[in-house]
Order: sequence, then C-alpha cells, then structure tokens
Amino acid sequence: MRTAVYAGSFDPPTNGHLWMIERGLEMFDRLYVAIGNNSSKTYSFSVEERIKLLSESTPSCERLTISKFNNRYLVDYARDVNAQYILRGIRSSGDFEYERVMRHINGDMAPKITTTFLMPPRDIAELSSSMVKSLIGPEGWQDPVRRYVPNPVFKALEKMNRN
Repeated sequence: MRTAVYAGSFDPPTNGHLWMIERGLEMFDRLYVAIGNNSSKTYSFSVEERIKLLSESTPSCERLTISKFNNRYLVDYARDVNAQYILRGIRSSGDFEYERVMRHINGDMAPKITTTFLMPPRDIAELSSSMVKSLIGPEGWQDPVRRYVPNPVFKALEKMNRN
C-alpha cells in the first residue's frame, strides 16, 4: 500500500490545501494530513480547530486521516504511520529552494521515504494561509477571502472577525 504524509500548519486551510489533498488521494492508497506547530509562528486557530476545519472541508474517506504531530521531525511521524512518501507543494521559486533543502535533509534522516512534489494550477499557485490572513480586516474583506477558502473555514474566519 502506498502511503503518504502531507504536512503543514493549515492556519487556515485553503483551497490550495484541498487541491493537494485531492491529488494526494488520487496518487496514494492512504494519505495522512499532519498538522504541525512551528514555534516561530503565531496561529489564528488551535491545532484542534484546524483539525476540525480540515475534517469539515474534506470528504469523509477511510483512506484519509487528519492528525497532528508536535515537536518531532516529519520523517519520524512518516515512519510511525508507515508512510513511504512525503507530499509537498511548490508554488514558487522560494518554495522550491526551501523544499529542495528539506528533501535532502529528510533523505539523510530517512532514505527510504521519498518526497514527492506537486505544482498547483495557476488559479491557486500564489495561494497561502498567510496571504488569506493578510486580506482580512478592510471593509469588504469577505468577498476576496471567500474565493480562497472552503466554506467551513470562511465561516470560522467570519465568526472570528465579528468579535
């Protein structure tokens, strides 16, 4: 069975993340979406909220597991779930450079785990959680944000920004 891990902070989950998950389910027999915490980032949603938002935004599928991994290397998590692949997205040359380095480091730590890269289509190529968060606030923010996130995420952002 071909098993992959797709990891990120998913704060908030975007349509780009959903595209990656859909492609991952097409390519692999089992996909683990692993939510990590980066101590250098400030989060809008807790890990539990992000798990809930991803679960509400993705189709129920026995081949898909949404979970968290804290304070550990991604390759160690991948080994624990018997994954042979790590799935990563590349949106820009900056992503490529970062992911190239991480692929080699992960390869040094776990040579039997292969990193697979996908490039999203043009309409979501620049989409990131940071970009979505930067759009929130000015009058009328709802219209541009609505097109970049799944409905459960949009509702959560709207609720958060009413207060």
